Formats: sequence, C-alpha cells, structure tokens
Amino acid sequence: MLAATETIANNAGGPPKGVPAASLRNASVRFGTFTAIDRLELELEAGSFYTILGPSGCGKSTLLRLVSDLIPAATGEVSIFGKTTEEARLAREFAFVFQDATLLPWRSALKNVELPLEIGRNRGSDIPAGTRSPRELLELVGLKGREDALPHEMSGGMRQRVAIARALVCQPKLLLMDEPFGALDEMTRDRLNLQLLDIWRETGTTILFVTHSISEAVFLGQKVIMLEANPGRLREVVDIDLPDERKTKLRDTSQFTQYCGYLRDLLETC
Repeated sequence: MLAATETIANNAGGPPKGVPAASLRNASVRFGTFTAIDRLELELEAGSFYTILGPSGCGKSTLLRLVSDLIPAATGEVSIFGKTTEEARLAREFAFVFQDATLLPWRSALKNVELPLEIGRNRGSDIPAGTRSPRELLELVGLKGREDALPHEMSGGMRQRVAIARALVCQPKLLLMDEPFGALDEMTRDRLNLQLLDIWRETGTTILFVTHSISEAVFLGQKVIMLEANPGRLREVVDIDLPDERKTKLRDTSQFTQYCGYLRDLLETC
C-alpha cells in the first residue's frame, strides 16, 4: 500500500490517527418502497484510493451521495473522520467531483476554482491554513497558462481538471468522484488517470472513485469495492496488490489482466 501518510499531514493537519476516512454501519437508503442500498458495512482507511464497481442500479452513485450528506440514511450510521456527514460537510472534510464538470460558463478557469473560497468568505467561513492557491492548484492539474480560459474554450478533459482543482481548493480530506472521466476518449482518460494518481500522492487525500470500467478500477484503486444490485449490497472488497508507481504499461502485465479477469467474473454474478 502506498504510504500516503507522509503527505496527508499537509491536509489541514491530517485526520486523527487511526480514525477511518468514512465508516458505514448497517447503512440503508430507500426511495419510497425501493431499497437502493441495503445494510451496508464499510470502512475506508484514511489516505487510500478506493474504486467502486458494480452493475447498473447497484447504488454506486447513491453511495457517494449518502457519504456526502446529499441524501439521508434510512437505517444505520455514516461518519466521516469521526463526524456525522452534516458535521463533515460544514467542516469541508470532503468534496465532490461529478460526472459533468458543472463549471459556471461565464467564469474563467481560475474564477471557477476560486468559487468555493468566495462562497466561504461570504458565509464567514475560515479557509484552512496551508491551502494551495487556486493558481497553484491549476498548475497541479496541468493547466498552468489556461487560468483565463472560459469553459467553452477548453476540452472536456480540461474542464474536468478544473473541476478537480475546484474540489481541492478547500483542502478536503476525502474526495468523492462519480465517474468523472466516463465521457472522455480513451487517451485523455488514460492521461487523467495518471494525473489523478499524481494528485493523490501529492495531497494524501482519501479518494472514493466510481467507475464502470474494470480496467480503470484496477489501475487506480488500492482496493476495489464491488457492489451487487437489487438491492445494492457489498459483495466484496478486493485488494489490488500492484506496484505503487503505476504507469500505462502496467495494463499489459499478466497480474493486471488477472485482476481484471477476477473482477469481471465477480461482476457477472452480481
């Protein structure tokens, strides 16, 4: 497992030692009579990179929304670094990157990244000490020199990188990502996978990443969370024992192929 604990200290002091990034205990989500997630038991280790796989309708996106306090649990408890989801949201313990970049079209890349800071100041919230500046974050995601570009002047991959920089601007300890690269071409997706791993190592942020791609789940994740559908339940958490430094050529190795094959077989039975 990659030792992200050294860099996580930069993240607003880091989480309390030994406290999980997220903990779900008997957590269920219901929409009317439909059970989207059923009695989920899950604990995320701080500083780790988790990917989520599962068939359509298994509750992958619902799980992120549950953790992020966007929807309530019908049963059970959810905590983020020992806080309730509401407390964690108000303390800016986590940030969310959606499938669409959701940038404001009239604001430049830099102004979009600055937006959470402006909202915080307007609400009288303190910005955590040590936070990277919006310009530094744009450089971190590879967009130095594009600070003044408007969303329509950027590619889809660039817009998603702005969204990631915006999510990082308040220095969250947990980053929730709902299939952010799903609409991109394969080459762009591969480049952003590599860049996201660099960002994860640089920041030490715990990442929970939803994807429909088995290959992407194996390439990014230290652990793959497999959900099954009808209702959404935890099937298995698969440890991915691959080299810490992951390069594109890793996908050509027999070990990588074996992990993909195992997850594919598992997915077919979910």
